This record gives sequence, C-alpha cells and structure tokens, in this order.
Amino acid sequence: MLKATLPQYLPKALLLAALCAAPLAQAQGTGRIGFVATERLMSESKMAKTADARIQAEFSKRQKVVEETVTKLKQMSEKFDNEAAGLGDVERTRRARELLNMEKDVQRMQREFQEDLMQRKNEERAAIATRAYKIIEQVAEQERLDAVLAEAAWSSPRIDITDKILKLLDK
Repeated sequence: MLKATLPQYLPKALLLAALCAAPLAQAQGTGRIGFVATERLMSESKMAKTADARIQAEFSKRQKVVEETVTKLKQMSEKFDNEAAGLGDVERTRRARELLNMEKDVQRMQREFQEDLMQRKNEERAAIATRAYKIIEQVAEQERLDAVLAEAAWSSPRIDITDKILKLLDK
C-alpha cells in the first residue's frame, strides 16, 4: 500500500529538498545569478536603433510601391463595381479575371515584402545577439556569476544586469 502512494509524494519531496538546499548554497557563496532582459537589448540599444533606421531606409521605396499597388487595386475594384452592371458578359468576365490576377499579384508582393523584411530584421537581431552574448559572458566572468538568465517570469532588480549590458553594447 505504501508503494502505491509513494509516487504522488515524490515531487513534493524533491521540491522540499531543493528549497532546503537553496539557502545552503547561497550561504556557501555559490549560485550567483544575473538577469538580462534581451528584448530591451533588441529595442533600446544604439545598435538596434541604427539597424532599424538602416532597414527602414532599405525597404521604404519597396513599401511605397506595395502601398501604391494596393491603392491602384482598390481603385480599379471600385471602378469595376460601379461599372459592372452596364458591362457585357465578356467584358465583365475579362475585367473580373484581370482584377483577380492583380489581387493575387498584390498578395504575393505583400507576402514577399514581409518575408524579406522579417529576414533582414532577423539578420540584424542575430548580429546584436552575438555581440550582446559576448558582453554578457564578459560581465558574468567579471562579476563571478554562475548563471545569467535571459527569460524569467519574474526577477529581482538586484540581479538585473540589463542596463550594464546596454551601456557596454552601446560603446
């Protein structure tokens, strides 16, 4: 009978053991942890702002072309809707097919634009992440941290080293 109930108590026993061991590890001077808000690095650093400006300049002409094409499609669609009743069957079918093909082209153009834009953003973010990772490693060594967390449900401001990493990243 004891064996049947033991598995249900095992997770609680492990949790209790971990909770008891944590203060002991802290008392021995091990287990120093730092925290970095990586999303802040990707949005607040000078590298990120420069990359955003570079991407904006690179894609602005193409975005304008996409927007102009969408506007042209809407105008043609509205014109077709207004004139459709007075058109013959052959002409109405031809123009409807033309609009459908144009709509497909616009959707493809928008999709390709978004894919290319996301690829460039990811490339820039990867460069920032690589540089930030090297800086995080250096700071961790200097401050003798055993771990640096990048994701956490909650972290104490005491262990947050994001501002320090941002300053070093911006040099």
